[in-house]
Amino acid sequence: MITIQQIKIEMKIEKANQRLELADLLDSKEVLMKKAAKILGIKATDVSEVTILKHSLDARKKPQIFQVYTLGVTLQRKDLEERVVKRCKNNQIAVHNQKQYEFPSLGTTGLTQRPVIVGTGPAGLFCGYLLARHGYRPILLERGQDVDTRTKDVEAYWNGGSLNPESNVQFGEGGAGTFSDGKLNTLVKDKNGRNQEVLRIFVECGAPEHILYESKPHIGTDILKKVVVNMRNDILKNGGEVRFGAKVTGLEIRDGALCGVVVNDSELLLTTQAVLAIGHSARDTFTYLNQIRIPMEAKAFAVGMRVEHPQSLINECMYGSEHGNLLPAAPYKLTAQTSTGRGVYSFCMCPGGYIVNASSEAGQIAVNGMSYSDRGSGRANSAIIVQVTPEDYGVDGPLAGVAFQRRLEEKAYLIGKGHVPVQYYGDYKRDQISQNLVGSDSLQPDIKGNYAFANLRGLLPLSCEQALIEGMEQFDKTIKGFARENVLLAGIESRTSSPVRISRDDTLQCPMVRGLYPCGEGAGYAGGITSAAMDGIRVAEQIAMQGRPAAVTI
Repeated sequence: MITIQQIKIEMKIEKANQRLELADLLDSKEVLMKKAAKILGIKATDVSEVTILKHSLDARKKPQIFQVYTLGVTLQRKDLEERVVKRCKNNQIAVHNQKQYEFPSLGTTGLTQRPVIVGTGPAGLFCGYLLARHGYRPILLERGQDVDTRTKDVEAYWNGGSLNPESNVQFGEGGAGTFSDGKLNTLVKDKNGRNQEVLRIFVECGAPEHILYESKPHIGTDILKKVVVNMRNDILKNGGEVRFGAKVTGLEIRDGALCGVVVNDSELLLTTQAVLAIGHSARDTFTYLNQIRIPMEAKAFAVGMRVEHPQSLINECMYGSEHGNLLPAAPYKLTAQTSTGRGVYSFCMCPGGYIVNASSEAGQIAVNGMSYSDRGSGRANSAIIVQVTPEDYGVDGPLAGVAFQRRLEEKAYLIGKGHVPVQYYGDYKRDQISQNLVGSDSLQPDIKGNYAFANLRGLLPLSCEQALIEGMEQFDKTIKGFARENVLLAGIESRTSSPVRISRDDTLQCPMVRGLYPCGEGAGYAGGITSAAMDGIRVAEQIAMQGRPAAVTI
């Protein structure tokens, strides 16, 4: 197969009554074949097949908008491919040599027990999926509930019910990513094909095929819920086990090696291989690990506010006024370096999404963003966050960042009187409480969960507030209207990434406990769904290299 990069085709956008879907935008196979043949200097009839490897939109010359493709081109005669590439003398054209993912050869010894995976977020789920597919019959322990029960608990909380501390936006099947935008882009370099393997498995389990080639792939909460159930069923079909309401409350360690995990303070589950894929909201688990002297350290992360705009404002900036209402809801990515020395940037941007109450502890409020697959809410939101380091936490120790998060979330709870506190940006700058301006042109909150107008000043440390305002004003130069008076803020965005890193060595094991594998975002080794899933695959590989499945002889 031949790869052709940076193929640009101008879009011919017809007026329509509704926003176009991605499938409506893509050029036909016939058009792509003709374009590829022209670039390669061959006849269209010489092309057997074209495959979209990457796709994005380029609106830098709006109102002209271009589709940008990387295509995989298969010729009718395989022997012509190298000859055609050599003749073209174009660095955008090459023989396709993308590395296909391969699970490593299994170790020569046999494991004595089944591996245990603590947590079913992306890291734990993908680790369990790979191990189950290769005969290890893993046992997955999830403190929260299955996705259907969890959805009912979350919606009951959003509708004014009580918070379930073990079944919420943070805890349960699929992890925190289940109630998110399902964004799958990552900056992790992928020399071993793990990134593409994650996307392939998602598609195999029910995600749309376009995530394989879109530059900023996303699934959406509605589809992601079905995907994680299909992954669970595949684990069960291959001999694995998934337990819900199964909280790991202790570890059994002898002579520096793991020999078991304690579940719900009552059951000892024997194992010599356990994966700590606990997620960064498992604060009680971090406390326990610190008490038994598992090595860990506080790490930098970022905090800020969810900021909500009309999606039309973002679309018009990205696509232009002529096409803004016809193309898919546009994302943005913004960064600023402020005079305080703190970086400010957008995070977890949700086109056509919702702000959600993502709390997991009583007496505290944390927010996040999510969207469904259609990204059709008419609102755009993202976290605008400020970098913080251990020097900002006010206390020392591995859990200093956790204590810092809790203080912020407790403040948010008090400011909002138990609800998500919201404020218009103009009032935030003036340090005054916002009023609910019903009937005005101010953006009315569209939040999953109860909210209350409040004054968010004083919620963040003063230097962070100054940096946030400065960053917003800089972003307004890129997206006109980004920092207008009636933009909505909601607080507090405090769960951006883990404030803790659990130490591990080159074999991905805890240096003090053989057989214990800190993994994923909570352990400090990932920053999103895809990178966490890739880390789960890495840990599965390491377990496989330690030995063959229990009760299997070579």
